[in-house]
Amino acid sequence: MLIAAAALGIAYGVRLLIQSQTEPVDARFAPPPGGHVMYLPTPQDVVERMLTLAAVSKDDLVYDLGCGDGRVLVTAARTYGCRCRGYDIDPLRVRDSLQNARRHGVEDLIQVEQQDIFTLDLRDADVIFLYLLPELNVRLIPQLKQLRPGTRIVSHLFDMHGIQPDQVLHVDSAEDTCDHVVYLWTTPLRSVQEEPEQSAGSRGATATPDAERSSPGAGDAGAQGETDTEKRPP
Repeated sequence: MLIAAAALGIAYGVRLLIQSQTEPVDARFAPPPGGHVMYLPTPQDVVERMLTLAAVSKDDLVYDLGCGDGRVLVTAARTYGCRCRGYDIDPLRVRDSLQNARRHGVEDLIQVEQQDIFTLDLRDADVIFLYLLPELNVRLIPQLKQLRPGTRIVSHLFDMHGIQPDQVLHVDSAEDTCDHVVYLWTTPLRSVQEEPEQSAGSRGATATPDAERSSPGAGDAGAQGETDTEKRPP
C-alpha cells in the first residue's frame, strides 16, 4: 500500500513538472530566494479532508509549515475555531495569508510569520500540516521527535522516509480531478523497523480509499456548511 501511495505521489509530481514545461510559468508560484519548494496550493477539498483526518478540535493549536496563502489556517480557524500559526520563508506568502485571514474574519485566531521552518521550536503544536518534498519532511524529523505524545502530523502528497505512518488516505479532488495522497503520523514517531505497541490492526499504517473515510471528527458536523467543497477556496 505504501509503495502504491508513493507511486501516486511521484505521478502527481511528474504531472506538475510537465505542466511547468509546457504552460506559462506564473511567477507567484516560483520558489523565493532561500526557499526550498515552489508554491503549489493544496486543493480546498483536500485541505478539508486533511483537517478531518487530523481530528482538529477547538482546543488545538494548529501549525502549517510553509503556509502559502493560508488556506489551511483559515479553514481550520473558520471550521473549528482553533488557534493557528503559519510559517513561510516567502514574505509574499505571509502577506497573502494575513490578507486571507482578515478577509474571512479570523485574523484574531491566526498568527503568520516569515521564518525558516527548520529553525522553529514546534513543541507547542497539537497538529502540524506539511506540503513539502520528501527530503524536507525527513529533515524535519529531529524537530518532530521533540513533540508531545499525541501530536498529529499530516502531510499532503509526500511521506517521511523511515517513519511509519498511522494512516494513508486517498482523496479524489473534484477541483483538479487528481488522486491526492495524505499521510498521518501521531507522536511519538515510529521507525519502520519498530514493532507497534498496539496490534497491527489498530496501529499499523492503513491506506484508506476516499469513499471509505471514517465519520467526521469532533466539531466537524457543526461546521459542515463552512467546508462545503463547492464554496470558493479561502
